[in-house]
Amino acid sequence: MDVQKKFDLITRNTEEVLTEKDLKILLDAGHHFKHYIGFEISGKIHLGTGIMCMNKIKDFMDAGVDVSIFLADWHSWINDKLGGDMETIKRVGVGYFKEGMKASLECLGGNPDKLKFVLGSELYHNNDDFWATMIEISKNTTLARIKRSITIMGRKEGGSLDFAKLLYPPMQVADIFIQGVSLPHAGSDQRKAQVIAREVALKLKLKPLMDEEGNKIKPIAVHHPLILGLGKPPIWPIPKDQVQELWSSLKMSKSKPDTCIFIHDSPKEIKRKIKNAFCPEGEIEFNPILDWVKRLIFREKKSELLIERPEKFGGDITYYSYDELEKAFLEKQLHPMDLKNAVVNKLIALLEPARKHFEKPKIKKMLEELDNLIITR
Repeated sequence: MDVQKKFDLITRNTEEVLTEKDLKILLDAGHHFKHYIGFEISGKIHLGTGIMCMNKIKDFMDAGVDVSIFLADWHSWINDKLGGDMETIKRVGVGYFKEGMKASLECLGGNPDKLKFVLGSELYHNNDDFWATMIEISKNTTLARIKRSITIMGRKEGGSLDFAKLLYPPMQVADIFIQGVSLPHAGSDQRKAQVIAREVALKLKLKPLMDEEGNKIKPIAVHHPLILGLGKPPIWPIPKDQVQELWSSLKMSKSKPDTCIFIHDSPKEIKRKIKNAFCPEGEIEFNPILDWVKRLIFREKKSELLIERPEKFGGDITYYSYDELEKAFLEKQLHPMDLKNAVVNKLIALLEPARKHFEKPKIKKMLEELDNLIITR
């Protein structure tokens, strides 16, 4: 595969690449990239995690990148996920979560057998280099910077925090260097940690990243967009000075199950959630249905969306680009309910492999255990 094709695959459908210039230099030099994306083990897998993330991972795989998924059990423990019980976190991580990510890749036509999983506990065990690297990163980062980075944990700056929370960002950065990751990947909400990784990269002596000629390099950070949850914004219409702040708070969240689609949701559940979704007629800003259409359905250039409707409402119509569909919606030529019905059909078909995967008795039991944990927490 030529360099330009690899570059296009790595950079497409991203929010940001830090930086495209550095990426091009390394690609031109024939650098073999090692990727990772880390996940807290915190509950059921929704479209934002399972489909958005795995879409990008499939791009990396197609570009010949060595990909891996980091099961961040220590980070989940620090951030009090699943009741802060480490054994539960590990069990769910190597069980339900691992199976869910493999099923998500299968939904996208990828080969789940090529996925590599790394459990944090196993990486850190008897690994003096990890803890030394974490200290070296901390020595090259200020306390103020770490406090500002607490937002990568889904927490606001300030407030009362136990000291362990401050260990989270330097551990996350150390994960990159100890694994030799030159292509760290995350949602845009993890940007601060990856910026720290780039800032300290050339200062490290213990485990720096190196190119093929032995020169220190900065990791190329790739951020995919966050998709919106299906709920209505708390303020509508949204004031222009609050757009950035509210966008982050409106991202899809498993803590609001009626505003997200889980990868193993039944067709009935998918239909119910989409039917109740916020989708005001003619409004294209902060419209989660349009956001999903853009990010999930029209991700590929040769995508299309069939709108089925009675003749009295214009009859069936197929859109072959997101821009064409958005224009029709803005001009009120496409009704929200017709759009919702089309999205329901697409999602049901897309997630069929995941539903079938979780119908297997052993895998279904993992999901049932997680449901019970969520209920009893």
